[in-house]
Amino acid sequence: MKENFEGQILDWFDHFHDNPEVSWKEFKTTETIAGILDELGVTYKRFDDVTGLFAEIGEGEEVIAVRADIDALWQEVDGVWQGNHSCGHDANISMVLGALMYLKDKPLHKKIRFIFQPAEEKGNGSIAMIERGALDNVSHLFGVHLRPAEELPLGKVTPSIHHGAGVFLEGKIIGTDAHGARPHQGKNAIDVVAAIHQFIKSLYFSPFESYSAKLTKIVAGGGSVNIIPGTAEFAIDVRAQKNDVLNQLQSKIDEGLGGIGALYGIEIKWNWYDFVPGAEVSIDAEAIAREAIRSVAGDEVLAPSVITSGADDFHFYTIRKPELKATMVGVGADLKPGLHHPKMTFDRSALDLGARILAETLQRA
Repeated sequence: MKENFEGQILDWFDHFHDNPEVSWKEFKTTETIAGILDELGVTYKRFDDVTGLFAEIGEGEEVIAVRADIDALWQEVDGVWQGNHSCGHDANISMVLGALMYLKDKPLHKKIRFIFQPAEEKGNGSIAMIERGALDNVSHLFGVHLRPAEELPLGKVTPSIHHGAGVFLEGKIIGTDAHGARPHQGKNAIDVVAAIHQFIKSLYFSPFESYSAKLTKIVAGGGSVNIIPGTAEFAIDVRAQKNDVLNQLQSKIDEGLGGIGALYGIEIKWNWYDFVPGAEVSIDAEAIAREAIRSVAGDEVLAPSVITSGADDFHFYTIRKPELKATMVGVGADLKPGLHHPKMTFDRSALDLGARILAETLQRA
């Protein structure tokens, strides 16, 4: 009779779902995971300066790793601002702990590292884990994430999610206020914002590439409508499926903002932040996950790769260690209305399947 830990996985999910903690403040979440590992007799390492932890089972020089992100979003739900697991990280924790349960009593001729990572939603939790040794001696790394229903239906699992790359810009236009009747005496920041908008809409790359750049914030003017505002704040969201295309977009935007400032005789200051790289999927790791899906659930469950414009800081692991063989497994769970929606729901029956496939993947790697 096969082991079944579905009830335990669902209990864990319920706990994490009901106790969400935002990025870098996952104190109780880390404590709970540590308590579970203590009960299981699994060794782990915690850190004095950041949340999250590593756990390990098995023996040997070779290390295979799996990552679960543990933070929640801060968002408004029914008029109340609160922590909310609307990205499914509560599910990811539960599936990875489930995989550990399915593996912990099996004979393993390698070490398997379970990385419970903070602050994925901030885009830099993976870097903190890398700096604390998450990738030491690791040859293969796997991740897992539920997918929206329009990407992957319930009962389907993909061996790879191809996330896009993303980066954000915040800028400030510093001009001169003027009376509405004397526009020649000022430097109108709104004219500059309009020029920036038109400029980013004229950025073109090969039609075979997927990319976008768009203004996502404009703040200008005050309480008086007869004052031409000289100052404005703005933000730009920039995305591309490939890292090199994103780099080219950034360079063109830098060049264009400099040119617009010179054209209008106005100062524009800006900075880039929260870069998240696109996926660099290993063919080898993807093949291992593909065969694990077939072995656990059959060909009818196996789905093609998912290509999505969403981003995930999982891919910093491969940026920092290019020789790493990595892929993220995607689990269909009838997830609706979508990731990050405050009322996101999914079919919890998918969690045990995800845990079993992860366990098989880690054992095969």
